[in-house]
Amino acid sequence: MTAPALDRLGTLVSTRSSRPWLVLLVCWLVACALAMTAAGELARRDARADLARQADAAAALHAAVLRSELEKHRSLPVVLSQDPEVVGLVAGQGRQAADAVSAKLETLAAQTRAAALYVLDRDGVARAASNWRQPTSFVGSDYAFRPYFRGAMQNGQAEFFALGTVSGRPGLYLARRIGTAAAPIGVVVVKVEFDALEADWRGSGEPAYVTDSRGVVLVTSVPEWRFRRSRDLTADERAAILDDQTLTGQALAPLPFDSEATGTHRIVRAAAGGPSTDWILAHTGTDTPGWTLHLLDPIGGAIVANVLSARAVAGLLATLLAVGAGVLLRRRQLAMARAEAEEQARAELERRIDERTRELRAANGQLSREIDERRRAEASREVLREELVQANKLATLGQIAAGVAHEINQPVAAIRTHADTATAYLDRDDPDAARRSLGRVAELTGRIGAITDELRAFSRKSTRGVSAVSPAAAIDGALLLIGGRLREGGVELIRTGATDLQVQAEPVRLEQVIVNLIQNAYEALTEAGTPEPRLTIDVARKARRIEIVIGDNGPGVDPTIAATLFTPFVTTKPAGLGLGLVICRDIVAGFGGELSLRPGMSGAEFVISLKAAA
Repeated sequence: MTAPALDRLGTLVSTRSSRPWLVLLVCWLVACALAMTAAGELARRDARADLARQADAAAALHAAVLRSELEKHRSLPVVLSQDPEVVGLVAGQGRQAADAVSAKLETLAAQTRAAALYVLDRDGVARAASNWRQPTSFVGSDYAFRPYFRGAMQNGQAEFFALGTVSGRPGLYLARRIGTAAAPIGVVVVKVEFDALEADWRGSGEPAYVTDSRGVVLVTSVPEWRFRRSRDLTADERAAILDDQTLTGQALAPLPFDSEATGTHRIVRAAAGGPSTDWILAHTGTDTPGWTLHLLDPIGGAIVANVLSARAVAGLLATLLAVGAGVLLRRRQLAMARAEAEEQARAELERRIDERTRELRAANGQLSREIDERRRAEASREVLREELVQANKLATLGQIAAGVAHEINQPVAAIRTHADTATAYLDRDDPDAARRSLGRVAELTGRIGAITDELRAFSRKSTRGVSAVSPAAAIDGALLLIGGRLREGGVELIRTGATDLQVQAEPVRLEQVIVNLIQNAYEALTEAGTPEPRLTIDVARKARRIEIVIGDNGPGVDPTIAATLFTPFVTTKPAGLGLGLVICRDIVAGFGGELSLRPGMSGAEFVISLKAAA
C-alpha cells in the first residue's frame, strides 16, 4: 500500500470503538471462572477415583496377609483334635500324660508363633497348655463359660475374639471339639494374637482395622481404636459384647471419624496416631465370616494439587482462547479499516480502468472483425480444398474414361452376339440353348451396370465421415475403374495379403487415393517402356495399423526429388501439375493415417498406413 493509504488506515483503526474489547474482557473473566470451577471439580473426582482404586488394592493386599496368617493357625486345632496323646489325655490319663502333651503344645506354639495352645476336658477345665511352665499357666483353669468352648462342644468348631482372662491380651480363639458330637470328650483351643501383623500395618503408614459383624473393631494398627464400634449398637448387642468379651463400658465408644459419603468410599478425618488429617476409607471382605477389613489411605495434598493444576490449566486455556479472540478481533478491525481504504483506492482505480476499457473495446472490435475475416478465409480455403480434391477426381476420371469405354464396348458387342445367337436358337426351336445365351446377356449387362455404378460413385463428392472400410473392397472398386487400362497395357497385376481386414477411412476417398497411385504406377510403366511391366498390391497388418502397399517394377522416383515429392507443384511427369500426391497425402492424413514413399529394390513403392478398425 502507498504511504497515503497507510495513513488513512491508521486513522480508521484509531477511531474504532473500544466496546468489543470490553465485551471480550468480560467474556474472558466469565469463561475463566466457569472453566476453572468445572476443571477443579472434574480433577477432584478423578483424584478421588484414583485414590479409591489405590485404597482398594491396598485393602485387598492387607486382607490377603490376614487370610494367610489365619489359615496357618486354623490347621492346628484340626490336627491336635486327632492326636492320640491329646485324645488320651482328655479320656482320663494322669498327670504324666498331661505334662507330655503340654510339652508338645509348648513346642508347637514356639514353631507356629501361636499365642497359646491348650486342651480342655468335657467340663471346660484346662488339662494341658503351652504356657504350663509360666506363672500364668492355663492348666487347671475353668473355661466352660467362654463362648468358644460352648460353640465347639455344640458345633464341632468355633472362633471367638476376646480379651484373655489371665493375660488380658486380645486375640482370636480357634476351638475344635475332640470326639464325636454324640460323645464329646474335650476341646482343643489355639489363641492367635495379631501383634506382628498390626505392627506391619503400622509400618505401611496406612491405618487398617478389622470389624466383626456388629461393627466392633477387633484387629487394628491403632491400639486406641480396639473394641470401638463403627456403627450404633442396640442395648442387647452392647450387653452381649460386654459379657462375652469381658469388656468394660468404655470400650464400645464410636470411632473418631468425621466422615463424608462419597459413593462406595468415604473421606474421613482422623488422627490415626498423629495430627488429624484426611483419609479415604476402603473396605473389603475376609475369609472369616462377619469380618470386614477397613483401610485408611492418606489423601495428603494429592487432591488439592490435582485441583490446583487443573484450574491452572483451565485458566491458561481460557486465557489463550481470549488472546486468540483478541488477535482475531484486532485483525478484523484492521481488515475493516483496510477494506475502507481499499474501497477508496478501488474507486480511483475503476475510474482509470473505465478509460482504458473504452480503448480496449475499440481494439477488441477491430480484432473481432479481423477474426471474422480470418474465419471466412479459412472457410473459403476449405471449400477450395474440397473443390481441388473433386477436380483431381474428375481429372483422374477423364484419364480412365477410355479404359472404361473399352470395358463397356466389349460386353456390349458380346451382348449383340449372344442376342443374335438366342434368336437363331429360338428359330431352331432350341429353348435351352437360347436360355443359356440370354443368361450370358444378363451377366454381361450386370457387369456393365457395376462399371457404371462405380463410375457414378467415384464421380460424386464424398462425405467427411470416417467408418470401418475394407481395403480389399476399395481395391476392387479401383480396379473396376482402371483395370481395363492395365489389361490393355499388358501390365501384370499381383494382389497379396489378407482380405478380411478393416481400416478407419471414408470409402470413396480411399478408393480415389488407390486409383491415383495405380494410375501413376501405370503411367510410369508405360512411359518408360518397361519390359514385362508388373504392378503389386499388398495388404498387411503391422501392430495396430494396416498397410496398403502399391508398388511397380518401373524406373522409380528420381532421388533428387524424392525428399520433396509431396510438396505442391513438384512432379516427375512432363505435363503434370504436382498436386495429385499432395491431395492423396492430405486425404490419408484426414483419416489419421500416413502416405509415404518406401525405397525398394526396383521401381517405386507407396505405402498407405491407416488405423485398424478392429
